[in-house]
Amino acid sequence: MRLDFSKTVYALAPLAGFTDLPFRSVVKKFGVDLTVSEMISSNALAYHSKKTHKMLERSALENPYSIQIAGSNLDVIRKAVEIINDKEGVDIIDLNCGCPAPKVVNNLQGSSLLTDLPQMGRVIEMIKRTSNKAQTSVKIRLGFDTKNHLEIAKVCQESGADFISVHGRTRAGRYKAPVDYDAIAEIKASLTIPVIANGDIDSPAKAQWVVEHTKADGVMIGRAAVGNPWIFHQIKTGESVVSSRLIQEVVLEHFDQMIAHYGVYGAVMFRKHLHTYSKAGYEGASAFRNHVNTIEDVTQMREVVAAFFAQSLLLPTH
Repeated sequence: MRLDFSKTVYALAPLAGFTDLPFRSVVKKFGVDLTVSEMISSNALAYHSKKTHKMLERSALENPYSIQIAGSNLDVIRKAVEIINDKEGVDIIDLNCGCPAPKVVNNLQGSSLLTDLPQMGRVIEMIKRTSNKAQTSVKIRLGFDTKNHLEIAKVCQESGADFISVHGRTRAGRYKAPVDYDAIAEIKASLTIPVIANGDIDSPAKAQWVVEHTKADGVMIGRAAVGNPWIFHQIKTGESVVSSRLIQEVVLEHFDQMIAHYGVYGAVMFRKHLHTYSKAGYEGASAFRNHVNTIEDVTQMREVVAAFFAQSLLLPTH
């Protein structure tokens, strides 16, 4: 299935440690158009890491579904793509050229590919040539140390990318520098393929402004969806208030999905999500977070979570 750009696309950005199958399943129910796997190392995939192969799994709800890979070695990339080719239900292979993490960058992966555009182009061409999936995409930043965003974007297009997602910072800007939406607009104006805008889009109003300002074909939301998966529903419907009852249902469903996917250790892994969900405006949230950090038993944690989120919000969630 191809991603349809005839109307504005709303995508969930890949976030390491957060956008796993359970979280993507929850977000998908709120109307997100595209879900993307966590970033997957092409090396780990090519050399058959069991944990990495599990990261490829998708929910039946995810349609279309994109798998994001990182790497620069052409032989390894080819092997990784061939493995993904055997996976049903995958529609897009996305190349990560934006991750700023040192352990990724030091291996000429992620945003460090922006320092070697000829090689970046060859990697995109290899994915495009090897893949049997409907589309190939690339996630980029505006540059490594300084901006050369138009050059980067044109290499993506000329190398065969069907669309790109643009995080509006350089690698040096990490996640703190102001997002340069003007630069995203310049990229959109210079290309013929679709462009998805990414970076600090944290509300329906901001999403609308970014689309209008950049003329992008879509927006990609990452950190703002953690603890707030209904943001996509709010964007699409204009509804601002989220009921405490809905939040309780979502949190418990997310918890159940974690246990189904990871087993009993899913309860421990879910603590970080409880920390963000509980920030919506509940009495005793700090004590609750401290309490769940001590719980490992699945049944006990579910009971504590259900009781905490049964209370009414102190403030409406917008």
